[in-house]
Amino acid sequence: MFESLTERLSRTLKTLRGQGRLTEDNIKEALRDVRMALLEADVALPVVRDFIEHVRARAVGKDVLESLTPGQALIGVVRDELVALMGQANEDLQLNVTPPAVVLMAGLQGSGKTTTVAKLSRFLKERRKKTVLVASCDIYRPAAIDQLQTLAGEVGAVFFPSTPDQDPVAIALAAVESARKQFIDVVIIDTAGRLHVDTEMMAEIKRLHAALRPVETLFVVDGMTGQDAVNTAKAFSEALPLTGVVLTKADGDARGGAALSVRHVTGKPIKFLGMGEKTGALEPFHPDRLASRILGMGDVLSLVEEAERNLDRGKAEQLANKLKKGKSFDLQDFREQMQQMRQMGGLGALMDKLPGMSNVPDAVKQQVNDKEMLRMEAIIGSMTPLERRTPDLIKGSRKRRIAAGSGTQVQDVNRLLKQFDQMQRMMKKMSKGGLSKMLRGLGGRLPGRLPF
Repeated sequence: MFESLTERLSRTLKTLRGQGRLTEDNIKEALRDVRMALLEADVALPVVRDFIEHVRARAVGKDVLESLTPGQALIGVVRDELVALMGQANEDLQLNVTPPAVVLMAGLQGSGKTTTVAKLSRFLKERRKKTVLVASCDIYRPAAIDQLQTLAGEVGAVFFPSTPDQDPVAIALAAVESARKQFIDVVIIDTAGRLHVDTEMMAEIKRLHAALRPVETLFVVDGMTGQDAVNTAKAFSEALPLTGVVLTKADGDARGGAALSVRHVTGKPIKFLGMGEKTGALEPFHPDRLASRILGMGDVLSLVEEAERNLDRGKAEQLANKLKKGKSFDLQDFREQMQQMRQMGGLGALMDKLPGMSNVPDAVKQQVNDKEMLRMEAIIGSMTPLERRTPDLIKGSRKRRIAAGSGTQVQDVNRLLKQFDQMQRMMKKMSKGGLSKMLRGLGGRLPGRLPF
């Protein structure tokens, strides 16, 4: 989401990092570049203006100008101000009320509300150990109720049935009553998409809010809409007592301005980021971690949390014990490591969180992608168990058979075996830890050519 902003800021700040002395002139020049980078990322003009003024006021202060490493000190100031701009810390859902806690979702059509209801249900079920009931008050969009029912089944939430001929307020109140009888912790109410200028529809959601008195009223907004996302969030916050924002499609090609602007413009915190289409692709919004990612410093903490949630501890321990006993890392192990990598969101998500990625040439980044990883898995899948255990057996005729079986070329098989050899040598240096140890071994820097 922030690739271009990260690249531009990293280039600007890199020139400052190596300078032994900062002056008001070179600070002014650097902040001019920062201002352009933010504007190009679609950050709202008033937000950019305030941000630059805050950075300038601190940058020309004694702590920066007289620092032994003034360039580094200025980068620290920029990071601190980015964090302050987006909110100092993650603001969690306030669900510590007498059950059921009611969460009301609002937003425009097509912003991803129904999918977000499913993602939030899964998040609360898996990470907060809550029971969740979902209900749809969208009586206008064809198949909206059916869509929520399907998604609820996928994430293990209780679905409260409704029909298009019912009143939205009656549906919502009946859903809450049903949840109370079933001792369910959280009720999430999906509503119809509406424009803030549609007085009739806005009156409806105000009636819903008044009847439900929800503990959380979340505005779901499409991050791909840039400035419009901020303006719409502001309009809804004036009409409804919102408690937070969910920014969807944050993994897309958007320039990221909405994430930097919405807190400043609306005064409402971003609570979650939607990072993909899958129901597990919802991340709590941590301003400090996102600021580090924007400045190319990575987000190792989120990476570790992701690994703890998604990595198979049993398989990791099996691999660790295998390596401890002096047995070699084979192609079956290699495939399992790639599969676990995909469970963590794939290489794109992994690389986004690694420090120093902004300094890696685009040519190298393009070599490392999830399609290539799937191709490699297909090649290993067309090998016999014996070939996976003893790759040295794979010679000419075997390579041709494997290539034909996986729909690839012999050159692809050769490339896989070369990369596996590099990976095998890396794993020999590690006595335990599997993928988590490998990630730690990368030490926050990407080699010129990744071994996977």
